[in-house]
Amino acid sequence: MPGPPQDKGLISTIVVNWNRKELLRACLASLARQGDVRFETIVVDNGSTDGSADMAEREFGARVIRNRENRGFCAANNQGIAAARGEFIALLNNDAEAEPGWLAALRRACEKEPSAGMAASKVLIWENPSRIDKVGHLIFPDGQNRGRGSGALDQGQFNMEEEVLWPDGCAAMYRKEMLDEIGGFDEDFFAYGDDAELGLRARIAGWKCIYVPDAKVRHHRGSTMGKGSVARLSLIERNRVLLAAKLFPWSLLWRNPYYFTLRVAASAAMARRGEGDTAHFPGWRGKFRMAAAIARGDLAALPLIPKMLLKRREIARFRKLSPRNVHRLILANRLGWKDLA
Repeated sequence: MPGPPQDKGLISTIVVNWNRKELLRACLASLARQGDVRFETIVVDNGSTDGSADMAEREFGARVIRNRENRGFCAANNQGIAAARGEFIALLNNDAEAEPGWLAALRRACEKEPSAGMAASKVLIWENPSRIDKVGHLIFPDGQNRGRGSGALDQGQFNMEEEVLWPDGCAAMYRKEMLDEIGGFDEDFFAYGDDAELGLRARIAGWKCIYVPDAKVRHHRGSTMGKGSVARLSLIERNRVLLAAKLFPWSLLWRNPYYFTLRVAASAAMARRGEGDTAHFPGWRGKFRMAAAIARGDLAALPLIPKMLLKRREIARFRKLSPRNVHRLILANRLGWKDLA
């Protein structure tokens, strides 16, 4: 996605916002504390009505792109990427706060490894920073993806810089050269699972992702729509199907119903113990709402599947990994049973 002339060494930090003024203020304040690095801040505001955009300009001097309506995470980030002048693109959620040195650590990792088109942060839970929110991503063979280490106590087990599948879009760095090659976020996804689609597409194009434990961020989990939101659950399920239809090798795609059934069975087992994500939907009414939301997500995906299948042809333009190698990559980064639900 061509844009302004690239400024080598500059980082363009993009923050998408929608009516979270105080969270945005804390987010931008954390960026103001970044040292030893040149960066610009671009806030893409999705039609906020709480004065967020004015605050970002007035208090932090951010460049603000103002949308009249909520265009979603994908379209808004693409707007920011198109306006960016940097060699690197850093994404930071408006409900996340970066520790000093976050940008510098991510950039060092990318500069050290030319094949790294992406860098993942050590994302901690804001309310309890002794626990991991995510340190890169894992995926189940039906397309459901989840943060690596999600919910685990941070005991140093993720303190090694290493290759991971892809970063979480909550706090990530992307090489602009990579985005120019493969394109930005798929706007059909709107929100949720979009970073997984972009990340897997980048891996298919031969780019790697480096996890950087020194790049620390604290994240308010589920603050945008809420962890108990059925609309959020429907979007996640819809986009799981779209990701698989667009990017999975046929050797995995035809097995998708089998893996989906396994995942639902694991969730049901967790539900009987009142554990896992099902705990956000208590009681039998909650479980019914959860099942209905998943069904709505699957139905919403159906009309878009032909479009996703057509997009598979575009991947050939930059494909470096064979379908067999993509199959192996997914299974090598597979979610375990304990993490699945």
